[in-house]
Amino acid sequence: MSRSAHPAGPRHADVLPEGHYTAPPTDLNALDPKVWAGTVTRNEDGVVSVGGIEVTRLAEEFGTPAYFLDEADFRARCRAWAAAFGKDADVFYAGKAFLSRAIVRWLKEEGLNLDVCSGGELATALAAGMPAERIAFHGNNKSVEEIERAVEAGVGRIVLDSFQEIVRVAHIAQRAGKRQRVQIRVTVGVEAHTHEFIATAHEDQKFGIALAGGQAAEAVRRALKLDGLELIGIHSHIGSQIFDMAGFEVSARRVVQLLAEVRDEHGVELPEIDLGGGLGIAYTSEDDPREPHEIAKSLTEIVTRECEAAGLRPPRISVEPGRAIVGPTAFTLYEVGTVKPLEGLRTYVSVDGGMSDNIRTALYDAEYSVALVSRTSEAAPMLSRVVGKHCESGDIVVKDAFLPADLAPGDLIAVPATGAYCRSMASNYNHALRPPVVAVADGEARVIVRRETEEDLLRLDVG
Repeated sequence: MSRSAHPAGPRHADVLPEGHYTAPPTDLNALDPKVWAGTVTRNEDGVVSVGGIEVTRLAEEFGTPAYFLDEADFRARCRAWAAAFGKDADVFYAGKAFLSRAIVRWLKEEGLNLDVCSGGELATALAAGMPAERIAFHGNNKSVEEIERAVEAGVGRIVLDSFQEIVRVAHIAQRAGKRQRVQIRVTVGVEAHTHEFIATAHEDQKFGIALAGGQAAEAVRRALKLDGLELIGIHSHIGSQIFDMAGFEVSARRVVQLLAEVRDEHGVELPEIDLGGGLGIAYTSEDDPREPHEIAKSLTEIVTRECEAAGLRPPRISVEPGRAIVGPTAFTLYEVGTVKPLEGLRTYVSVDGGMSDNIRTALYDAEYSVALVSRTSEAAPMLSRVVGKHCESGDIVVKDAFLPADLAPGDLIAVPATGAYCRSMASNYNHALRPPVVAVADGEARVIVRRETEEDLLRLDVG
């Protein structure tokens, strides 16, 4: 599969979608290291472990469904991104992928910055001790209260998303006696090779201020005139789950052109550009993501080349990986409840979770891998669809996969690469209880986000 392919492929039909694999893997017991977290292994008894702990023991102690996060893998990915970009660039972890106080502490310890996009994410970051100057605040419709909190805390940058927000942030900062560092988010007219709903830089969408028609240039002009703002740069984000760097090249070229216009008109060379995130990960063995050092080299070369052509000093680059860090570090563990063969089609495997803990398959038609992890099997492969327990026919976790034909109720199966956007987008549909997130490292496991209880649900229901 090319790097430009995206797992949100064509809508599934009654059979495997056209162009999808039609043959089972040669070894159903194999675990592709590209898809699974770094410490995930299968022992001689056939049981999968993470961080030195077998999943059977984890299921017994923490129950299912549950997200298990490989802390060593998470930290290693943070270090890889920090090392790839070095001291002359900034790496902001995109908190929307998954955020908790433990995650914030790990980021702080590993030297990464943090991007938040709501008051709740900001509160979590500050509560866990992330220095405010290492926080960037995003969002297309930040409330007055959220902006006031961000300015008062002293966040390192607020990314302005509209003409109204330029004035709003300036007024709040001036009233607080501060000069707030800001970037302007521009939409550069690049539609990334991705799913329609997560391609964010084409002009017909809610984010940013368009380059077209001189709107972005006008936003810069207004921001430079306001005493409450210190405009430090331009922000661009072209989509999510991207493998092809061509979109970043076009985006960087257009952003640098805007920087040149700003210099020529206002005599100011803005010192920073943020190229956003959206870098893809491997959800299946067919995906081919780039390594952080490849991405850093490519982005740096693109910006340097474009700046040389425009006669500009290269600005400081920022990037915002979220999924690329946390996505591969976790898997969701389920217990099989029912196994229902459909003659001539596939076998439906129902688990004790579903769209309440992973909405991405229903929302984006995303593809995932799955494996039997409580034992090995020499049985023949069967074409399977892993589904949840919710009252929705679209309650699908893994659309098409091969599992052993002797799969039975009580077996444990795991879906890898669920660290990003699964717990973050989890819901209480059908009054389901959102699963816990358990960090595993060096033979120890601890809950970092506890499982919801029925008492939690009833406490919010005031009657």
